[in-house]
Amino acid sequence: MDVIEAMTQRRSIRGFLPDPVPRATIEAILEAAARAPSGSNIQPWHVRVTTGAEQARLSAALRAAHAAGEPAAREYHYYPRQWREPYLARRRATGWGLYGLLGIGKGDHAATKAQHARNYDFFGAPVGLFFSMDRDMELGSWLDCGMFIQNVMLAARGHGLETCAQAAFCDYHGIVERELGLPKERILICGMSLGRPDPEEPANRLVTAREPLSAFVTFGPEA
Repeated sequence: MDVIEAMTQRRSIRGFLPDPVPRATIEAILEAAARAPSGSNIQPWHVRVTTGAEQARLSAALRAAHAAGEPAAREYHYYPRQWREPYLARRRATGWGLYGLLGIGKGDHAATKAQHARNYDFFGAPVGLFFSMDRDMELGSWLDCGMFIQNVMLAARGHGLETCAQAAFCDYHGIVERELGLPKERILICGMSLGRPDPEEPANRLVTAREPLSAFVTFGPEA
């Protein structure tokens, strides 16, 4: 796949087919992604892959915690603590677009919670990836890991697969750490679902908007 096509057509997939992904394919994706840049080439990322019965046990534990209303306990703030424009409008547009495709009306808290719970089933994907890094790393390593995670998503497309990066797993990082044996000296960055997209899933029709260059690019006088 052309790299520009891989970038511009990438989407967060929220419905996967159960078709297994060969381990060799997962390894090829991660090996290619590891060419991501990092400060002084320290490569701070760690990846835990889960499939099969282990993935199912993890999913069951996460869904049970979500159903019980256990409080979120993320170890870092992904979103701003105080929302403001233009970011709030962009967030709302994405939410309304997704729930509109799913037929979830405003104020339907039960349906909203049920849809959120699908995160913990990996949206049906046969592979789960969990990204972490050592806790003593600094802000630059977060940037490095972000570039690595983006590479994973693009490399997956090169193998005919799709992904969904999910910070939702960080709400129950303790369960993920326990079930997958993640070392305590690492912090969970996010999880990711990986597999073949389900063409019948309405959520997969969502195409989010992007701002025009004029909204975020400034050229110098000689550009």
